[in-house]
Amino acid sequence: MRSTGELTADTSAWPLLRQEITEAKNKVEILPVIAGQNKEAIYQAQVTTHSFMGAVIYFTGGILIDNGWIRILGSGSARLKRSLPGFNKGKSFNEYGERPPFLLIADDAIGGFFAINGGEFGQDLGQIYYLAPDRLAWEALHVTYQQFLSFCFAGDLTKFYNGLRWITWQEDLKNLSADQGFNFYPFLWTEEGKDINKDSRSMVPIEELYIFLTENMKQRK
Repeated sequence: MRSTGELTADTSAWPLLRQEITEAKNKVEILPVIAGQNKEAIYQAQVTTHSFMGAVIYFTGGILIDNGWIRILGSGSARLKRSLPGFNKGKSFNEYGERPPFLLIADDAIGGFFAINGGEFGQDLGQIYYLAPDRLAWEALHVTYQQFLSFCFAGDLTKFYNGLRWITWQEDLKNLSADQGFNFYPFLWTEEGKDINKDSRSMVPIEELYIFLTENMKQRK
């Protein structure tokens, strides 16, 4: 595995990313890094700060979009405790340094997960997929990691989440931590759960939501 010094020696993508954030149309909050934790996370992830993913991991504790509706994983912070490599361990790989078939890079308040394809989803390596909680399937977004960030900063989130935001979602979001998600009943992928305004909601750890969704995906196959 490459050392932290090697991974951070090259020209960083952070200035470009920082500039894009200043021009964002959506609300973007950069979470502060915890001293030393960013170095540990970049070493575990084995990506350089020359890449946009490496820059997010090393220079942020994570990024919150639209008041925390979307949570982009970084190195972990007080308000988003999960780091990108830490959250993936045991899901997309077992040991640090392995080449994962996919990497979870972000998630949202309704238990949707964004991942970069490393071969798990097909031949389009480096492309972002979304595990949609209302369809219970990984769906190609046809964007790269950098393009995904740009979408989060300036894209039409209302259109993307059409039918998946209920009347009081903004108020309810204030009580949800960035390490939690809403669990709905009836489940969003069922016919009974299609109208999100009629579903009951509970706040659960995002870890539990990921396990719950992936287990249900296996059962449906």
